[in-house]
Amino acid sequence: MVKTASTMLELGTEAPDFSLPNVDDTTVSLADFAQKKGLLVVFMCNHCPFVIHLRSELAAFTKEYHEKGLGVVGISSNDVSTHPDDSPEKMKEEAASAGYVFPYLYDETQEVAKAYKAACTPDFFLFDGDMKLVYRGQFDDSRPGNGKPITGADLRAACDQVLAGSPVPEDQTPSIGCNIKWKDAPAYFTGEPAE
Repeated sequence: MVKTASTMLELGTEAPDFSLPNVDDTTVSLADFAQKKGLLVVFMCNHCPFVIHLRSELAAFTKEYHEKGLGVVGISSNDVSTHPDDSPEKMKEEAASAGYVFPYLYDETQEVAKAYKAACTPDFFLFDGDMKLVYRGQFDDSRPGNGKPITGADLRAACDQVLAGSPVPEDQTPSIGCNIKWKDAPAYFTGEPAE
């Protein structure tokens, strides 16, 4: 299992637009979150051990913050020709099984992942109410096998500050996970393949 780190997109970046199919067969767009206090975009997938490690805590965390008025969306951009466990049909099953309350979108062309410069799963991008990037980093410092508890402490602190209208500190630790399974690796991608 090779680890890939987030590219740490520049803070202040405006949220790139998207309009993608959801697991419930609707289409979800960035504009759907315009009235939210902020938006958390999570690049994720079904099979990645780093995502599986956080699965139940991520479901609880996103439910809690959804209820507080934060927009949340998950996006899977993996190439399903090489990773069929991440297909839209499997995404539907995973969303139901995990209890995800957020839209779980399929980025077949991978254009949205490239626009966000997403690199790994999970990769977290938190935008404020003006849709400006204020946090890109880890959920917390727990990883598969390191024995640290899953608390969501890093992301929780950032989300709390967004909801309070306070600035988010710029000292942020990159998320770590499996690389996104690219059809053609973007120019900025420098990671190595991971299971």
